Amino acid sequence: MPYISKRTEGFGESVIRRMTRVALEHGAINLSQGFPDFDPPQALTRALMESAAKGPHQYAVTWGAANFREALAEKQRRCMGLPLEADKHITVTCGSTEAMMAAIMSVINPGDKVVVFSPFYENYGADAILSGAEPVYVPLEPPDFDFDRERLRAACASNARALILCNPSNPTGKVFTQEELRYIASLAEEFDLWVITDEVYEHIVYAPAEHSYFASLPGMAERTISCSSLSKTYSITGWRLGYTIAGEGVTSTIRKVHDFLTVGAAAPLQEAAVCALGFPQSYYDELRTLYTGKRDLFLQSLDRAGLKYTRPAGAYYVLVDIGEFDKSDDTRFCEWLAREVKVAAVPGSSFFREPIHTLIRFHFAKKDETLRAAGERLLELKSIWAERGYRK
Repeated sequence: MPYISKRTEGFGESVIRRMTRVALEHGAINLSQGFPDFDPPQALTRALMESAAKGPHQYAVTWGAANFREALAEKQRRCMGLPLEADKHITVTCGSTEAMMAAIMSVINPGDKVVVFSPFYENYGADAILSGAEPVYVPLEPPDFDFDRERLRAACASNARALILCNPSNPTGKVFTQEELRYIASLAEEFDLWVITDEVYEHIVYAPAEHSYFASLPGMAERTISCSSLSKTYSITGWRLGYTIAGEGVTSTIRKVHDFLTVGAAAPLQEAAVCALGFPQSYYDELRTLYTGKRDLFLQSLDRAGLKYTRPAGAYYVLVDIGEFDKSDDTRFCEWLAREVKVAAVPGSSFFREPIHTLIRFHFAKKDETLRAAGERLLELKSIWAERGYRK
């Protein structure tokens, strides 16, 4: 048999996507893979109908249609407080997943090290490995997910080339404080690091927490590659519209990598999404209110079910402690939960480098009736466990 590359030997398939298949197999409410079961804003779906009829239907400029990039630059100038120019700083990608991959490949050489906070979204380690880099993991310690300053400094001092920062964090719901961000910025300067941010949940933050863009910190704009997408903010995860924001020099490299990875994002979807980028501030205020309500509704269900969790400050995930049921195999527990309780979650071990097997991740980007139904099923968890547990 011909030779097969060894670079993928260290990781398997996406556990998140696998748990969606498990949910479908057992007819479970899918609180594993993070996508809504409600529609995008009506203005956006109307714009999609129009672009489907009128076009454009051919390739856009590979790094993004001009009107889409201009609208994005205008929105992010307001949000980030930076003098962004569409032609110099923005590259449109096929989702934030490609944005992250293009960013890493643009600044990393084989053999370089990349600092990654653990737990982490499962793509980060794989992206580093596919780029020929070595991930260096720094733990965020449960239950508050703080990090040890000296341990982070030692990781940055180990000839690291870049640091990946997910803020607000998937899966923890952590929103990094100003003090934490300034400390990371000081290390970036001291060790001449790139900071590659994943900020897809930038508008899903719960009071009193506030999101701060890392690139907006003093001196950080030129050493930060900001990755994000429209997926979570506008409930269009299937549209796969992501982007990077970076200095002019590295943007030219990102565009070259992006061109050879995917050529470009879908032209009619970019055309339709221009309207969303023009939404007023009230849209983002209402989004925050919407998700605050969904978070509180789901956490109330967890409280009623007697389950322990860490209260998220951002994003739409919550990590739940299952140590009272299983201390060694969170994957087996999630499969049992989907089969017996009919609610699907993601085993937390898929996010941790450390051997942590007592946490599972739910998401609450669902209709209120879906969350209530899941809550009613979780009320039965302990009684179902007491009755039959893993017994067949």
